[in-house]
Amino acid sequence: MSVYDIIKNRRSIRRFKQQPVSYEILEKMIEAGRLGPSANNFQPIEYILVDDPKIVQKIFVHTRLAGYLPKGTGVPPAGQEPVAYIAILINKELGTKWSAHDIGAAAKNIMLTGFEKGVGSCWLGAINREEIVKLLNITEHYELDTMIAVGYPDEEPVSEPLNDSHKYYKDESGKLHVPKRELQNILHHNSF
Repeated sequence: MSVYDIIKNRRSIRRFKQQPVSYEILEKMIEAGRLGPSANNFQPIEYILVDDPKIVQKIFVHTRLAGYLPKGTGVPPAGQEPVAYIAILINKELGTKWSAHDIGAAAKNIMLTGFEKGVGSCWLGAINREEIVKLLNITEHYELDTMIAVGYPDEEPVSEPLNDSHKYYKDESGKLHVPKRELQNILHHNSF
């Protein structure tokens, strides 16, 4: 599969099979994040890989997935929760005003590498940082930016042209639809 096909076909996954993802795959995903571009090459990002089922479950209650879906329908039911998390941290001594760009590039590399290996993911900003910082013993020299939920997909979301709303939704069969702006609506060539 080409890089373009991987990018085109990857969707955020919010329902996971309860099959562990090997440490080797998870490590490779983080290695891909590490290799992303970094402003001034300061490399302020560090990671905590969480795959211990007891800790994963404790983190799960401090995350929100699929906020646009009606209450109760976005949260994975028992037996479809993530099996691992990747916490993305900023080392405050190395962070700059450009760290968010570094994080975006790293997160995308992580998710694309996982997708290539059949692993689904969902980048999470809606997290209870205070509680997760305590659970993971993150020191004051670091800022917890975001988390990536990880596992083998137990759903197949589809993208579709954005029409009336940017909000993703589930159809009557339970399939998740994700509206995306079409290229002709966002591409300006040589000038605006």
